[in-house]
Amino acid sequence: MICDNCDRERVRIHHITRTYDEGEDLLVIENVPIISCPNCSESYLTAETVHQIDRIMQHRREFAVRREVEVVEFVTGN
Repeated sequence: MICDNCDRERVRIHHITRTYDEGEDLLVIENVPIISCPNCSESYLTAETVHQIDRIMQHRREFAVRREVEVVEFVTGN
């Protein structure tokens, strides 16, 4: 596969977890494929992945499974 940014080979596909919206509207999407290039250090989503994320968000009530999640706020030390 060739990087869309630097046109060099050796890109890798990694799967990550992304969050969208916040508060009561927070949606967590697991296993999102992201393209990472070791040559230029860029990471990006393909157009197809973005399309699928939009579809998931539009129909989130059909796809989502409700889970309890612990949330911690990062606080810098003094």
